[in-house]
Amino acid sequence: MRAEKKRKKKKKVLAIVLSIIGIFILVAGGYAYFLWDKAAKTVASINEEINPSDRRVEKVDVNKKDPVSVLIMGVDERSGDSGRSDSLIYMAINPQTKTTEMVSIPRDTYTELVGKGTMDKINHSYAYGGTQMTIDTVENFLDVPVDYFVKVNMESFRDIVDTLGGVTVNSTFAFDYDGYSFNEGQLDLNGKEALAYSRMRYDDPRGDFGRQDRQRQVIEGIIDKGANISSITKFGDMFNVVEDNVKTNLSFDNMWDIQSNYKQAADHVVQHELKGTGGKIGGVYYYQVNEDDRLAISKELKENLEMDKTASKN
Repeated sequence: MRAEKKRKKKKKVLAIVLSIIGIFILVAGGYAYFLWDKAAKTVASINEEINPSDRRVEKVDVNKKDPVSVLIMGVDERSGDSGRSDSLIYMAINPQTKTTEMVSIPRDTYTELVGKGTMDKINHSYAYGGTQMTIDTVENFLDVPVDYFVKVNMESFRDIVDTLGGVTVNSTFAFDYDGYSFNEGQLDLNGKEALAYSRMRYDDPRGDFGRQDRQRQVIEGIIDKGANISSITKFGDMFNVVEDNVKTNLSFDNMWDIQSNYKQAADHVVQHELKGTGGKIGGVYYYQVNEDDRLAISKELKENLEMDKTASKN
């Protein structure tokens, strides 16, 4: 009799444990579905279409692992201001060679603004013609196609960093900016500090290039922290920040294919620096890129995009 009672008790305990496991699986599955569905809806809400590049013979296919280009636009949009492209980073990504060629374009670069027909700072292209004029101007300047773009409002750095609980960077020198003091070495920054850290350039020995490096550090810090998000509340907050501050022509499927097929290209990143000289024209400061350097970098970008192979298809 006792043995039978023990068996019944064991069965009851087992049933409870299995029920708990079943509920956990359902909750986990529902959580995963929620994140997937919310991510897809978020990407759909931030979509911004651009004209197909006239430097492509045919459209690239990320599902087939074609080499692609992505333009990262850090836009400084504040209340009452049409905004300027604060940071322009062009990447030519080749999943076959597992290589990414990257070049940052200084914001004061003197070039033709396509669609306006005037020579000016490249960052003014956004103020005059938004995303499309910026992309057309970059394509003309580097003589390369822009297949995809990701536009991020630099003000969102603050909200993203705070949502993640701060980021860690490594400052190469000490400086003060916008009421904050930054020591040399490893720093843990909150949102406002990260925004100030990424904006300073006039006291940097490397000028715009130094600021671009700090912006890259903050972005990498965000990625490192973002990869370890476990709270559903933080995921929800992150989705809200993205909806308010990011625009792209990448679809959800594009993003999934790139994450699956192109991630190894991040293992070998070649960073190029556009050499040139700064000076005033008509009382305004501009950065004039060395023409031979521009052509050499353009050639390397096109080689990584396999532009010769693409052209030979027709």
